[in-house]
Amino acid sequence: MDREEQVRKARIFRKMHDRSGMLVLPNAWDAVTARLLARSGFAAIGTTSGGIAWSLGYADGELAPLDDVVAVTARMARAVDLPVTADIVAGYGATPEAVADTVRAIIDAGAVGFNLEDGLHMPGELREVGAMAARLGAARQAAAAAGVPAVINARTDTYLLKYGSSDAERFDETVRRARAYLDAGADCVYPIGLADGATIAALTRALDAPLNIAARPGVPDLAELARMGVARVSTATRLATLALSAVERAARELRVSGRFECLGSTLSHPDLQRLFDGG
Repeated sequence: MDREEQVRKARIFRKMHDRSGMLVLPNAWDAVTARLLARSGFAAIGTTSGGIAWSLGYADGELAPLDDVVAVTARMARAVDLPVTADIVAGYGATPEAVADTVRAIIDAGAVGFNLEDGLHMPGELREVGAMAARLGAARQAAAAAGVPAVINARTDTYLLKYGSSDAERFDETVRRARAYLDAGADCVYPIGLADGATIAALTRALDAPLNIAARPGVPDLAELARMGVARVSTATRLATLALSAVERAARELRVSGRFECLGSTLSHPDLQRLFDGG
């Protein structure tokens, strides 16, 4: 993909966050899942750090080598004629300068947006707000220097890590972090782990910015989220875990029963071949 085409896709992707409608963003982990999702009619594709890491033989959390993650992202961007946004976890680096290097690499791979999270790789810990803001600022500057108006989705782990001792304290900290991240250059706020409808609605009222909610059982449906003012819903690792659950279930049944009915599928080898006919 040349840079002019990438900029065009970035502008299209940015427009999807103007809150005039909801962006439903499925998360793929390789070229074939990206192409399947594109064929299903979605307007953009996200990557899942967990799905990519597992497919490469690593646990999630920046354990998969960055070069491998970038290469997978590049294959996905080549596989679809849609905007692709990448999950770069916490930025693959201890310093803002290292985060900027990661952003340059993922943009060179064809991505037009990226997630950057404030959770540290130790349970229960969040990066200090000022440090996270500095990383977001460096990421914004790197994207601008590349000439790509990338959409930065700032993930906060306040709900995932159950920050604080009360719902009110967690909500206030989420708002505080979200505002600091937006001021630093983020475009969208992603409070992963938040599922309660009333809290989601309150957060959309508290923030004058696009809000990304992670889809999972128990989260209000798309119509209700749209009424609340949510701008973006992503599937995170859910499609990857769903696919792997199907593999595990079929493998267990095959091993136990010795029968082959469990190997029936709605997609055939020719179906998947046709996904890549002509490139």
